Amino acid sequence: MRGKAQVARHNSQGVDNRKILVSFCLVPFAFCLGMTAALSQSFPAKPIRIVVPLPPGGSNDLLARIVAEKLAPALGQPVVVDNRPGASGNIGTEIVARSAPDGHVLLMANTAHVINPSLFAKLPYDPIRDFAPVALMSSAHFALVVHPSVPARSVKEFIAVARARPGALTFASAGNGAPHHLAMELLKSMARVDLTHVPYKGAGQFVPALATGEVSSVIGAINSLLPHVNSGRLRILGMAGNRRTPLLPEVPTIAEAALPGFALDNWGGMLAPAGTPRGIIDRLNGEIARALREPQVAERLASQGIEVTLAAPDEFQALMKTHMAKWAKVVREAGIRLE
Repeated sequence: MRGKAQVARHNSQGVDNRKILVSFCLVPFAFCLGMTAALSQSFPAKPIRIVVPLPPGGSNDLLARIVAEKLAPALGQPVVVDNRPGASGNIGTEIVARSAPDGHVLLMANTAHVINPSLFAKLPYDPIRDFAPVALMSSAHFALVVHPSVPARSVKEFIAVARARPGALTFASAGNGAPHHLAMELLKSMARVDLTHVPYKGAGQFVPALATGEVSSVIGAINSLLPHVNSGRLRILGMAGNRRTPLLPEVPTIAEAALPGFALDNWGGMLAPAGTPRGIIDRLNGEIARALREPQVAERLASQGIEVTLAAPDEFQALMKTHMAKWAKVVREAGIRLE
């Protein structure tokens, strides 16, 4: 009997010790939960910075500035846009990846965010692991646009000219590996044509070059190209997305006109550093969605060829992974590599 009592006491002590150990281990976890809740409740505690890893003047810059204007009064803190171009967007993106995960530094990302891993042998960040998706915000309407010196009034005619004059036609982009570049590489592959790439430092540089005939063509966002199309200095041949734009309902998509299956999905969305509390993410997502749903905001963006496309953080994460796989294939087949 004495042995059974000793065993019982030993088992009881073991259970008590395990309870103490579990309680001890839960203390830091509870502390972290408390800190996370405190961060969420006190947010925002200072001005918010939206880093745009591109030069001013593009569709992502415009989107960031419109949203910043609306977020400031909603959050009760100044919201500033900080353009940090360079290295195909990697400079600005790394700044955000290394920032404190407290919601005060955000990244205005686009499709290039998930293209860069395929272009560079090594990046100072992981586009999925090092970021917390906040909100998918928009899709920008891109179009195949040419200088009037190009004797083509349709996508089919453009392809015919390119086949007849291999390498003679040039195309602009906002830099090696930018969505403009990869969209035209996709067209080259599908149409089996040879075009010469001329990279520029953003839309602010290549649009004037295209308008003066320095370069022949581009697949670019129509917000910066449309004024020149309307004035007759440029000619639009086809929309690059999977649907027509209400701004130019008579312009067919490239897929409709000549290349079934062609599509450039150029999205814009907000990211935060990984580890940002979910409470902060949810609040930012709600405020961004509320701002973009305002009729005057949606109309202003639509006039620039930017369509409001809202999605929750989890949906945005899934979209990024899908697009990363899609463009990795294009980069691999085109043999593009940046250092």
